[in-house]
Amino acid sequence: MSPSIAIVILNYNGRDFLKQFLPSVVSSTYSNKKIIVADNASNDNSVQWLTENYPEIKILINNRNDGFAGGYNWALKQIEADYYVLLNSDVSVSSNWIEPIVELMESDDTIGACQPKILSWNKPDFFEYAGACGGYIDALGYPFSRGRLFDICEKDEGQYNSVQKIFWATGAAMFVRSKVFHELNGFDASFFAHMEEIDLCWRMQLAGYAIYVQPFSVVYHVGGGTLPKGFRKTYLNFRNNLLMLGKNLSWQEIIYKLPLRFLMDAISAWQGLLSGKSVIFRAIFKAHFQVLIIWLTQRNKRIYYAKKPMKTLSGVFNGSIVWQYFVQKKIKFSNYFKD
Repeated sequence: MSPSIAIVILNYNGRDFLKQFLPSVVSSTYSNKKIIVADNASNDNSVQWLTENYPEIKILINNRNDGFAGGYNWALKQIEADYYVLLNSDVSVSSNWIEPIVELMESDDTIGACQPKILSWNKPDFFEYAGACGGYIDALGYPFSRGRLFDICEKDEGQYNSVQKIFWATGAAMFVRSKVFHELNGFDASFFAHMEEIDLCWRMQLAGYAIYVQPFSVVYHVGGGTLPKGFRKTYLNFRNNLLMLGKNLSWQEIIYKLPLRFLMDAISAWQGLLSGKSVIFRAIFKAHFQVLIIWLTQRNKRIYYAKKPMKTLSGVFNGSIVWQYFVQKKIKFSNYFKD
């Protein structure tokens, strides 16, 4: 019998997205699947609409919004399946998107997570920001993707169609082996949103598991998510990135990488202030302050045992993507890795 798949859509006020994209998920050809919507205390009648239009779909109702990380941790504790598929509500899937990834993961028990190729719903010939064709990271912890560097998304011309080991799989459409998810205690719920999937994939690699992209599975992502750009999004991105580095870097790397990151973040903050974007300055200042408080008061967020150096892991560019991109003008993923 085929492995069991639980497609879990975390919903927060996403009724319109569910109306538009849930039919494609229901039409997925993989037989041994179930679809669950985990509602994060929505107030847009999402639950009522689902109950009336898709009575066959199981709904889990959270009484508060725990964000992406906490919401999925809460939901997946209640779901049994061989594989979880964490799927955003604003994703349209192709009919046979599940089979290629299950086949790949079944071929190797050490694959902890995998993602499909993520294309833009609005511009289907282009990769989408959130994951593109696999997540990578540079030596200082700046994430980027195969087909997307900073805000530049490449056109998909089949240039990244090979199956590859990567550093992180996007949370927009993430296949994860259920036993691995629970073995590593899932996402770090304190992250709320942003960077939690990168942190989990980093911990998977440290535990001996691999992360892959399977480009023969294709989905289309609207992007933009439920958390709009602004102070909170910027704050969470900078805070969570530093917390992730503090948790997962080796001692030898922490000594020089964290001071460098604080310096580079500070430069970004001052650039924002001088260009009239004081919200960026305030968000980064608050992120740095909160990170220092957390490191001083929360023991589980500190490093206190040796870890594998970043350069020994898959999907790491052992240099500065910021320098290469902005100074050297290397704006395509193929400038850094060859398929």
